[in-house]
Amino acid sequence: MELQERLNDVRSRIVAGERAAGRPAGSVQLVAVSKTFEADAIGPAIEAGQRVFGENRVQESQGKWPALKAERPDIELHLIGPLQSNKAADAVALFDVIETVDREKIARALADEMKRQGKTPRLYVQVNTGLEPQKAGIAPDDTPAFVALCRDELGLSIEGLMCIPPAEENPGPHFALLAKLALKCGVGKLSMGMSGDYGTAIAFGATSVRVGSAIFGTR
Repeated sequence: MELQERLNDVRSRIVAGERAAGRPAGSVQLVAVSKTFEADAIGPAIEAGQRVFGENRVQESQGKWPALKAERPDIELHLIGPLQSNKAADAVALFDVIETVDREKIARALADEMKRQGKTPRLYVQVNTGLEPQKAGIAPDDTPAFVALCRDELGLSIEGLMCIPPAEENPGPHFALLAKLALKCGVGKLSMGMSGDYGTAIAFGATSVRVGSAIFGTR
């Protein structure tokens, strides 16, 4: 199957998921995860009309996205991998959305850089719903206080929450937990669901799904 066919298949499944969940058409955004793929592999997705992409690493993104974004100013680039505070300046300069705010040091670095650069990328807080020690993200119980700190003390507008459930567990309860936390925090966006479980995520209220291998193939 060619990339365009795979992309169309994912789009169709998202539409079907929206319909099955009784949600309006277009309520779920597709973030095509292009990490580890070079610009020539991403080109066909852009040509097929995809405009929202996700990347894991700031440095890798700097090597391919400035030129692509210069050609297509309507591209929206999401950082979906862990962010180090020493990369905050580069992240603010390049990304339209940063989905992995998960500790005070990062939040403060982003607040400083956004003020310095006069840019306001949209921000999500990453929640470690499975409390996995090897995984980034703030603990669920700490999320409301952290969102409040970002808003009230640092002046950051938090748009949504993001999670990556443990690979070996049923993702449904993790998606349900994230949706419950979003209500408690007063945020409207939920970034959850990847190639293997985005249908489930849509049923639990995802507003964006991050799909890579189902579009680009195996890395």
